[in-house]
Formats: sequence, structure tokens, C-alpha cells
Amino acid sequence: MNKDSFFKNKEYSPQNRSITRRDFLSTGLKVGAAAFTTSLLPKLRVEATGQYNVLFIIVDDLSPMLGCYGHSRMHTPNIDSLAERGTLFNHAYSQYPLCSPSRTSIITGLRPESTDVLNNTDDFREKLPEVVTLPQNFKRYGYHTQSVGRVAHHPRLQDDENSWSVPSWRPTWRPFDIQTTPSWQALDVEDGDLRDGKTALRAVQVLDEIKHEQFFLSVGFYKPHFPLEAPEKYFELYDIQDFDLPVSNIPPVDVPSKALNNWNSIRNYQDLPSGNVPLSNEKTLELIRAYAASTSYVDAQIGRVLSKLDSLGLTNNTVIVFCSDHGHHLGEHGIWGKQTLFEVSLRSPLIVSVPGQQAAETNALSELVDIYPTLCDVCQLPTPIQSEGLSLMPVIEEPTRNWKDGVFSQLNKGIVKGVSIRTAQYRYTEWGNQGEHGQELYNYFNDPFETVNIAHLPENIDLVNQLSAKLQEGWQGTLSDIPEQFHIRQTTPWDVNNDGIVDIQDLMIISSSFGDVKPENPRVDVNNDGTVNIIDLLLVAAHIGESTNTSAPNKSTLLSQDHIVQIDKWLSEAYQADDGSEVFKYGIANLEVLMKNIIPEKTVLLPNYPNPFNPETWIPYDLAQDSYVNINIYNMQGETIKEIHIGFQKAGTYRTKSQAAFWDGRNTNGEPVSSGVYYYSLNAGNTKKIRQMVILK
Repeated sequence: MNKDSFFKNKEYSPQNRSITRRDFLSTGLKVGAAAFTTSLLPKLRVEATGQYNVLFIIVDDLSPMLGCYGHSRMHTPNIDSLAERGTLFNHAYSQYPLCSPSRTSIITGLRPESTDVLNNTDDFREKLPEVVTLPQNFKRYGYHTQSVGRVAHHPRLQDDENSWSVPSWRPTWRPFDIQTTPSWQALDVEDGDLRDGKTALRAVQVLDEIKHEQFFLSVGFYKPHFPLEAPEKYFELYDIQDFDLPVSNIPPVDVPSKALNNWNSIRNYQDLPSGNVPLSNEKTLELIRAYAASTSYVDAQIGRVLSKLDSLGLTNNTVIVFCSDHGHHLGEHGIWGKQTLFEVSLRSPLIVSVPGQQAAETNALSELVDIYPTLCDVCQLPTPIQSEGLSLMPVIEEPTRNWKDGVFSQLNKGIVKGVSIRTAQYRYTEWGNQGEHGQELYNYFNDPFETVNIAHLPENIDLVNQLSAKLQEGWQGTLSDIPEQFHIRQTTPWDVNNDGIVDIQDLMIISSSFGDVKPENPRVDVNNDGTVNIIDLLLVAAHIGESTNTSAPNKSTLLSQDHIVQIDKWLSEAYQADDGSEVFKYGIANLEVLMKNIIPEKTVLLPNYPNPFNPETWIPYDLAQDSYVNINIYNMQGETIKEIHIGFQKAGTYRTKSQAAFWDGRNTNGEPVSSGVYYYSLNAGNTKKIRQMVILK
């Protein structure tokens, strides 16, 4: 798929003339999301001091059972070393405790209720075709973006050409029969014989290849996902007696049935009992040891990547983020796996290392959805307005700062939705509408292992009501105590009038300065080439709808008939100057979509172009109302020689080549028509308009 295909079948049809901020956002996502770099943009490339490379490392099914998180018996020296020079987040939480929904949330900066990706098979591009992903946002500002290993859940989800500069790479998946495979194995192999070792080797090779570029590199590791397999030397790091059994291997007292994990595929492994038969203490400790060994194996692979980064002299210019997609039960509450709204399923390790920062750990509540805006913030790139996370840079700068007072997660169990809020002291969860299928409340100050659900105790009625209200208010309500300057994103260079959003007003300001050599407002000379012209306008037009300011005015901008005339002029000039570069491609495409946003006051049939034509022509028109549209071509005798059935169309302007009616100059029989005078009519609802055209061949 080439970049042009990003724009196919993505027309925008407004319902009224008043174009709101949300309309502009939609337009910007649909057309302006594609990246471009061109020689016209020398001052807008990401080569400024203070902007870094990015190494984003994500691991599958990893709980914070790491040395740096206080598990002194764990052998994770490389992750621990990263924590010693970065910020370790003690309370980071996944938005959905399942691989693909969580990873989709991370990569889009959107929460599961916005992505509607709630299982491991949904394709986020089918649900959100215009969303700007995290790597895509870096790519659009000139970064080389590349993916190695398991970054998305499935290859078809990872191979998103909008996001990556080159095709993604991941090791070959070798299917296995779970019923004949043990849950864990200490293998007599080398690190590089297994898929995560292959991933580390490939990541090292890629770093060699891209070391002279500004890059965003994602590296994804599979273990400690079941089956728990690793080279034997990592098992030799541990003895069974190094580990303790879970504090409680039974469900919490008074827990609703929906809260328990009914996803029990782990029981299909050869060596585990089926059904709900409890695992023996011996088997439980076996599995915990194998989980630890798999974690140490992954730590060693991460170490290889970090060592390569260091040997290339890139560490001091690279932001490193390390996280898992969610946590994992290791027998807590009698559960193995994920897909619960308990603490161990939702809590993820998260380390962010920014060059030059003071190493620290923080108890500030954070979410994996915060990774997107954090990386944009530290690299001084605008964060798309779509983002539903919050940059963690203020916490990195001041780890004890007051921050969010709640973080949110969800999980669907069939048709029943569970939603959960975690505060510093409590976790409160509702299953179904207003908790009709059950409520949970745990006080971590008194009960850190969630052994008793206290939601229905009479003395907690007020507390439950308060937390329920917070839960219903949602994530935006938790930002109320955070100083506004920490969650207002920096303005984008395309926002000429600095009102918080790139819109028609910015284009009008640039247009009014066309030809100026020393404009009064220096921002109108977008590419800083000394002259204000159509190129400056197209550079901004390519970013219509973007905003980096969550407090941008929620206003409506009226697109008038004057705007139609202006956009027509801009498009005519752009078509004539078009040199085929991407700045023209995306700028023109956005202007065409913007033109479609304008609802004209009356239905009009416009002159065909080119006129005269040979061998084809476009017939433009405006629709004041939604209508079924047909265009007929007549000869001088009034005989119909061609009918063009367009079908139902929303009110709007259909003037550009991508939107106007097309006629190939042939009659109903497919024969080219001869020179002469012809008529063409627009039939739209109860309206009929007729014009004359001349054909010279």
C-alpha cells in the first residue's frame, strides 16, 4: 500500500454548515494524518537540540516481579540498571488486561472505550482508520520508525504501513499443540535459538543500520508468556525455595462471580490438571520459578539491546521506555493468567529513562495510555488532540508531585462490562450498569492482597458512592487537581494564529499575505524561504484539524460562500504549481476535503472542466440538501446520450476532481461522441439545473 491509498474512500460528509472543532479533528485525522518530509521543510525537521531518539521496549505478560521493584531474589540486572538511571513508576496500570486491547491503547493513546478493541482479533485500523499511532506521529515529523519483535498482538496488526518507515520484523511463529506441550521447559539451547533471542539479535542489527538517523525503534519480547520456556542456564539461577506461595490462593471473600477469571486455557497444557482442580503447592512453585527464569531470559535479551545502544554512543541521546502490556496472576486468588480487574492483572512495570534526568521512583498513579503523550513531550513533538493520556514528564521532573487521583481499567466478560478505578488507597470495580452484576472495593492500606471485598459493608456506603461517582466521571475528572500548564500541550507550528487548532482561519491569514517578502506576522512564512506563497498555505493545510492544546477554544467556525471562492482559488493555484511532492499531495487532499465541509446556500451546476475537452471531463456541482443525484448528457436534439447515476450524496460542494462527476466522453454504447454543442443536467431531488458544453476534437 502506498501513501496515496491512505486517502482512498475517506470522504468527510458534514451534516450542517457550522464546522465544529470535532469536525476539524475528523478532517485532520482522515487526511492530515499521513506523514511527509520534503526539501520544502528544512526548518521543520526534527533536528533541533533537545529532541531524542526513542527506544520503546514492551514485554508480554510481565508483572513487576523484578529486582528493581523490590523482589531481591530476582536476577534482572539489565532492567534494574535501566531503573537506576530513569524513573520507575510503582503504580502504572494497563487499561485492559489482555494483549491486543492494551497494546492498541498504548500505540493509539486512546482508551479501550474509544478504540472499541476489546479482544485479540479486532483490527484497530478497521475501527479507527484515521487514528495517528505513536510511531506514526514520530514518522510524520521526520523520524525513522521501525518495529522489531512482538509489538502488536498479530502480524497483520503490526504491519501498519502508516506507522512504520520500513516493514515490521518479527521471528517466525511456530505453532504447537498445547495439549502435548508442558507448561514450562528448561531447554538445552542457546539464547539465540529462541524467538526472543532472535528478536534481540535483529534489534542489534537494526541499531547498526539506523545509528545515523533519528529513530523511533520499538522492540517487543514474548516471554514470560506461557509456555514458560527458556535456556536451562536461566532456570539454574533459581531454586524452588527462593519463592513463596501466594498469600491467598482462593477468591476474595464476597467477591462477585464476574470478577473471577473464566479464561482457563493454561489448564490445557500437558502437565496441568484440567477444570478447577487447584494446583498443588509444588506445581505452583514450579511455575513461579519457571516464570522467573523466563523473565531473566528476557532481561538478558534486553541487556543485549541496551549494550548495543551504549556501544554506538546513542544512550545519551535516546529516551528509553520499558513496560509490559499488563500484569499476570501466578496463583493469586487461585487464578493463572490475566483478564481480571484485580491488582496483579492490571499492574505493569513502567520505567522511563530520559537523558540527563535524575534517577528516581515515584508512587504517582500512572497509566500505559500516558506513554504516547510522554514520548511526544520529551521529544518536543506535538501530541495529537486525540490523546487520552497525560504526559508524565512533570512527574519525571518532580517524582513526589501531586498527580492523578485515579486511574482506570476495564474488562468485558461477554455482554457484561467491568470498569475499575484505582486510587492511592482503594480499588473500586463495578460489573454491569451501575454495578448490577456486582461491586468490589479493596482497601490496600489494610488489605494489600485483596482478600476481602468490602463494597457491601454498611460503613462504606458513602465511600462506595464517592468512588462510583468518580468512576462514572471518568479519566478526565482525575485531572482537576493537576495544574493546567502540565496538561496543555505546546502549540503546533502550523497554528498560525495560535488559537489552539489548525483551521480555515490559519489558511486565510496566510492567503492574505501572499507575495509578502517581509510579512508583519513571521509565522505565515511557514518554510522560512523569505516569501509567502501557496507552498506555505499547503504546509499548513496538510495539518488541518491538528491541535496540541486540550484547552483550545471549543468554537464553531462558519465556512461561508467566501470560503468556497477562496479554497477554489487555492486549489487552482496548487494544481498548477503541483510538483508531485508530498507537501502538495497532502495539502491539496486536505483542501479538497475542507471544500466538501462547506454546505452551500443553494444547489448549483457549474461549468465542466476542461472545456472544451478531449477525451474526458469533470462536472462540478454544489448540493444545498442531501439528495439522490443523476447527471444526463443531451445532444442538440434533446436526446439523452449518456446517464451518469451518482446515487445518494450528502449536502456539500462537489467541485474537485476527486468529488465532481466524471464523464469519459462516450455515449451509452461506449462510442466516443463527436464535436459539437451538448447540454448536461443535474437532477438532485426536486432540483434540475442545465448547462451547455462545447466539445472540440
